[in-house]
Amino acid sequence: MAAQTNAQKARERLAEQKSVATEARLAALAPRPSAGWSDPARADALARLRAEGLPHPRDEYWKYTRPESLTAAKPPKAALFATEEPQMFSDLDRLKLVFVDGVFDAGESDDLALEGISIERMAEVGSDIHWAKGLYGKLEAAGQDPVARPLAALNTYAATDGLLIRVTRTPSKPLSVVYHHRSETSDAMLHHVIKLEPGTELTLLENGPAAARFNKVMEVDVGDGAKFHHVRAQGRDHERRAVTHIFGRLGRESLFKTFTLTANGVLTRNEVVLELLGDDAIAHVAGASLGDGDFLHDDTVFVTHVAENCESRQVFKKVLRNGAQGVFQGKILVKEGAQRTDGYQLSQSLLLDGDSQFLAKPELEIYADDVACSHGSTSGAIDEEALFYLRARGVSHAQSVNLLTLAFLAQALEEIESEALREILLERLTAWLDRRQN
Repeated sequence: MAAQTNAQKARERLAEQKSVATEARLAALAPRPSAGWSDPARADALARLRAEGLPHPRDEYWKYTRPESLTAAKPPKAALFATEEPQMFSDLDRLKLVFVDGVFDAGESDDLALEGISIERMAEVGSDIHWAKGLYGKLEAAGQDPVARPLAALNTYAATDGLLIRVTRTPSKPLSVVYHHRSETSDAMLHHVIKLEPGTELTLLENGPAAARFNKVMEVDVGDGAKFHHVRAQGRDHERRAVTHIFGRLGRESLFKTFTLTANGVLTRNEVVLELLGDDAIAHVAGASLGDGDFLHDDTVFVTHVAENCESRQVFKKVLRNGAQGVFQGKILVKEGAQRTDGYQLSQSLLLDGDSQFLAKPELEIYADDVACSHGSTSGAIDEEALFYLRARGVSHAQSVNLLTLAFLAQALEEIESEALREILLERLTAWLDRRQN
């Protein structure tokens, strides 16, 4: 009885701490004007946020990644670079969309007009009737079960800008969203809603340091037979503290592929939550991260198979040195009736010294009997035999380590369908490694 009483008191204290932190965070938010069409979803998100409270280190899905800098009322400072992040996709024929400290910059962006696609700013839509009303906050709310994601609910409630993208016919070029960080104390929340009508295809690119503290939600509805390709590069901003969320819903015979390259940053947590609702859908979630020193990178993925004959892949590679930390939390849930599911999960780390750490929590939960699901997680050092082989042929020690590191990351890069995009990210990886040669 005494043990039960103590446990109950501990739960009550934790709930009180989370409630106090949540109200302090809400009180620090800038006033948000009414948007009409999104108000019901925002009210629902606020209620869910208050009921759950902001994340705490004692929460199961935050025990490896301390969330205090993401939940504090005021954002931490982040120094500015003398020059902004290079336009890594600038050689591609693309439609450029620019945000500065979480606010859309029309002057730096291209004209939003592009055949087959509608692009609007969330901040400029005031009508109570809009196609996004049926999606905004809906996929995020569905993604709260069975694991609470309170920072996503906070975003749905408080986001002040973002893109509303509807694809009715496959556009001729990819969309490239570029983020700039020009304030040491910026605290940005962006919310993108993307709807692909049946049979369409879209490639979305993202790069750049968005803010001193960044909270982003992307909700993607992929219609029957539609294809969504997403490639994101998070880099250069050493003091970045960011949490991103992708919530996806896949229709019949649809394709969803997302890849993230992350280098640097004090704290980065990328969450992906997908539901495969239509038969024969395919979802690939992949990433490569490189950390040096004061770096914590967390990939948290939850894929739910509802329909039959669907495929999902999770492939994550992390290279860590000088005390950097990596986290992977990935789950595949196969619901009853989701027969002939093919689920694959791989998380690996390459530790370049004895001070770095990789924490992994792979999970499978299966309620169907005709499935092929597997997961694997490994952590190790550079292959000494391979290193000796390269050194014996006159390759320097630093360059040998770089070559073996790139070979280790290659499997994750292969998840990108476009060869041109793979080459761009390979160049970024090579440059990062060259700058940090011993």
